[in-house]
Amino acid sequence: MQVWSVLARALAGTATLALASAALAQGGTAPRIERATDTLAAANAAANAQSAPVPRADGYAELERLPDWSGVWAPDWSLLFGGGAGGPPAQPQLTPAAAERQAAFRAKQQAEGVDQYAQAHCIPPGMPGIMRQPYPIEVLFTPGRVTIFAETYSQARRVYTDGRPLPEDPDPFFNGNSVGRWDGDTLLVETVGFSEFAGDIGAGIPHGPNMKIAERIWLDKPNVLRIDTTITDPDVLTAPYVQQLAFRREADWQIREYVCEENNRLTSGTEGGSNIDLGLDGEEGDPFAGPPEGN
Repeated sequence: MQVWSVLARALAGTATLALASAALAQGGTAPRIERATDTLAAANAAANAQSAPVPRADGYAELERLPDWSGVWAPDWSLLFGGGAGGPPAQPQLTPAAAERQAAFRAKQQAEGVDQYAQAHCIPPGMPGIMRQPYPIEVLFTPGRVTIFAETYSQARRVYTDGRPLPEDPDPFFNGNSVGRWDGDTLLVETVGFSEFAGDIGAGIPHGPNMKIAERIWLDKPNVLRIDTTITDPDVLTAPYVQQLAFRREADWQIREYVCEENNRLTSGTEGGSNIDLGLDGEEGDPFAGPPEGN
């Protein structure tokens, strides 16, 4: 490698002189000589760059000690509520102000229908809702980071396991800012800093500015991944809100592309509620155009 570096620099220097001499012999001017010199200087720099060793990734050997979470994981609610697993999930305990907001939300929903503005405009739910969707997830390990891909809205959560602390003044993200650490084979995750446009604790329960989410993620059985989620929010909740999730490994599945804007038929107007536009207005065979003439 060193011999090539010396030879490359020598050839580049020789070529520079040759081009400069040729430019003068043809009646060239100083600017032409300078351009030729600059070109060869760039070539010389490239030759020097080729002589530098290619950086190598490190830390991958440590991943071999982690549990095997490979494959695609499909949500399986039967693992939570079936087989005598403890009945319906717990409900959040709300502050009086949050309870009033939820009651107003439910009254409006009953009068106007379910508000699907976010779905109609392809706005992802953010945390914690992104983990509750009826779509699969995939978990990837890299040195210093665990990445959780959700098929829903093609979202990615980046959980940094390199020892960094939670940010003191986090930027507000839909999925928050996450750090984690391994406790044996269990991944412990803390997430803060959520966008005001997403991250509802539940239907009609928007989060406050101080919401924090803690997760315990572990392999319960070889093909069952479990997540315990604890939400604290002093502005909304009077007690920690604990939820459980379970996923079953689907070894032959792949995460599919999810482009919400493609063929999204949901519409939302100022009157409240949402509708579905099939794009058939005025076309023959529109199933919603009313009864056929003569009937």
